[in-house]
Amino acid sequence: MLGIIIGISSVISVVTVGTAMSESVSNSIAQLGVSNILISLQNRDDDSLLSFLGSHTEYDLISDEMIEMYFEYFQDRVEAISLSNVGGPAQVRNGDAFANITFMGVNTGHAAVYGINMLEGRFIDEYDLESKNFAAVVSDKFLYNMYLSYEEHLGREIEAELNGIMQTFTIVGIYQHEVTMLSTDAATSDRDLRTSLFMPLTTLNMLNYANSGHLALIVKAKYTSDVSILVEDTRNFFNSFYEDNVRFEIGVVSLESMLSIVTDIMDNVGLAIAVIGGISLAVGGIGIMNIMLVSVTERTREIGMKKAIGARNLSIQIQFIVEAVFISGLGGLLGSLFGAALGFGGSSMLDNPTLPSLSVIVISVLFSMFIGVTFGFYPANKAANLDPVEALRYE
Repeated sequence: MLGIIIGISSVISVVTVGTAMSESVSNSIAQLGVSNILISLQNRDDDSLLSFLGSHTEYDLISDEMIEMYFEYFQDRVEAISLSNVGGPAQVRNGDAFANITFMGVNTGHAAVYGINMLEGRFIDEYDLESKNFAAVVSDKFLYNMYLSYEEHLGREIEAELNGIMQTFTIVGIYQHEVTMLSTDAATSDRDLRTSLFMPLTTLNMLNYANSGHLALIVKAKYTSDVSILVEDTRNFFNSFYEDNVRFEIGVVSLESMLSIVTDIMDNVGLAIAVIGGISLAVGGIGIMNIMLVSVTERTREIGMKKAIGARNLSIQIQFIVEAVFISGLGGLLGSLFGAALGFGGSSMLDNPTLPSLSVIVISVLFSMFIGVTFGFYPANKAANLDPVEALRYE
């Protein structure tokens, strides 16, 4: 019965945790926007999203002029375009209080593309980009760790080190920080949480002496029904600028397709887990068969007595099959309880508490009983075919 318990509990717990993980990843990608399209520089001989690293020149990058032409051409189908660049981590201090941040240079469309919820003030605007000022949009978690108060923060100046130089930023907006499965801080406490400090992309590029072009951008489509067609049109538009580029082209993929790929991967993983669990159950079934065979041997004289006073072969078969089904069924129920507890505990650690699917439990218990019938049949048949005279003589 222990083999059945281990097999059932492992299947249910892992399937439950897998479901929780799949839902978390899917929800995280969905939060990024299923109508969003990722456009990136891509090596012609390598279709991976990181194939451009360390080999491109400024000539290969996506220029601002291309993006402006694209937005003008597709303005009826594109809601916003996000351009961003990471400036690195830093720590802002206020006496003994501190807050961990990551500098993010962004444009005006970044908030719309990523669905950033502004609580106070405004996001980075065109004036910030043109003047290359030091405007900053910080999170509510940042303010809580820094000040622990509800006083007015808009217009407050903060100092942080960027590229080895202390820079003074002015808070112009406050956004609501949201932790997702894809966040690197998903398992971090609020005290050590690292949130993004959004600043004008032009300012960050000026401080980093960065090239004027872009490796990637994200486009938010106005209509979800138009995403797949817009992907093809976008790819054709940008690649018209790369016809003479022998090394690079533009790769375009929708987050909706990425979500579909992730879902398929999770489904395949779940199927593999189910197969492994089935093997565990088969091993448990063989254990039941061996125990029942031992039971037949130990109860040979008892079987002979029953047959001597008129028990039919079918009655003997049913007796041993019922015993095998009872053992496997009880093992299935206990395994379901253990598996449900383990699965709920594991999914809770992922901040997505998930109860096991009732259908998975029912199928697991029925399958365990099927195992009992299957592997109990041979011992039952062996017991039923014992010769009564030989059986009575056995001891």
